[in-house]
Amino acid sequence: MLPATAAHAAPAAPSAAQTTVAPDLDALTQVLRSTTAAGAPGAMARFTGPDGVQTRVEGVRDRTTGAAMDPRARFRIGSVTKTFSSVVLLQLVDEGRIQLDTPVNSYLPGLLPDDRITVRHLLTHRSGLADYTNAMFEKTVPGFEAVRNKVFTYRELVGLSLAEPRTTEPGVEYKYSNTNFVVVGMLIEKATGKPVAKAYERRIFKPLGLRNTSYVHPDTAIKGLHANGYLHPDEEGGPLVDSTEQTVSWAQSAGAVISNAADLSTFMSALVSGKLLRPGTLDAMLTMTPTDATNTRFYGLGLRRYDLSCGTQVYGHTGTVQGFYTYSFTTRDGSRALTAMANTSNRGQANTALGGTLEAAFCGKPTPAKATAKAAARGFALAPAEADLPERG
Repeated sequence: MLPATAAHAAPAAPSAAQTTVAPDLDALTQVLRSTTAAGAPGAMARFTGPDGVQTRVEGVRDRTTGAAMDPRARFRIGSVTKTFSSVVLLQLVDEGRIQLDTPVNSYLPGLLPDDRITVRHLLTHRSGLADYTNAMFEKTVPGFEAVRNKVFTYRELVGLSLAEPRTTEPGVEYKYSNTNFVVVGMLIEKATGKPVAKAYERRIFKPLGLRNTSYVHPDTAIKGLHANGYLHPDEEGGPLVDSTEQTVSWAQSAGAVISNAADLSTFMSALVSGKLLRPGTLDAMLTMTPTDATNTRFYGLGLRRYDLSCGTQVYGHTGTVQGFYTYSFTTRDGSRALTAMANTSNRGQANTALGGTLEAAFCGKPTPAKATAKAAARGFALAPAEADLPERG
């Protein structure tokens, strides 16, 4: 449920770009076509703004039946889950049950090998805990098939991480790791005494009316109208693997939520406009540091910021899970939101192409076509330096 004493944070004053630029729907369509041409069976985008909801789709959501992609379809959102987990944990901070700068081991004694690792380090990917998925999915399809139906405990996943060398000293450097948000899930369950599924439901899904959003781990099916996910093998030209049904137990609170485009945009807009966190806590979440040398991509507390070529800043998260790429972002005032999805993964070209939906939606027609191409070249889509790498949440 919403924090009992939460107040709505005053949104930042919208820029001229945020209030006057309409999405370039022709460019949006072309981006989706480029995404399918790059290997995604289907792709979709849903934009919400002052003129209402506008959607575009390409390709199919099911290669067997040939059913067309549908903007209402549910899908696995991968690391967009991290923002849900962050909100729950930060609500616990608002309630005084967790402190951001307290060592994790104070809440989970003996879990981590370094008492300097704090809760804030987890949320900002600055803990130095190795990402166990690097080894798990070194070979994409065999790695996936080995865990497709497996059920892990949180401690088993943390153990896989601790078997690897640490990547950095705590607080020193941004190093993206799913391990951080596995530990976040453990903190949530320790503080609430209940599974994370209950926390998501009580604190976010029900208050916001997210009827198409769920956390069903370890169940494997996506219920209702949904897109099937298709995983590209490492070998060029190999057959796609239908990866729709899986436990996603290898990710859990780092990447196992299911949702649809409308619900994700509702969630992101509600978050940045102050409906889920107290103002000071939201400010902390939105305090960003650069994640790469381009100085266009940033990370706060479980939330990304992308600075687009037109000067617009958008907040949200990206997601990769076997068979699905997702982008879900909103302007700072929550008035414009985009969620885009392609039903494939382990296909970097498709992911890069899908990232172009941000420029088309938020920068609109005033951005020349060459600027969109330049933006893509600068890496507004995911790049290995910071991204949810293939199959890693």
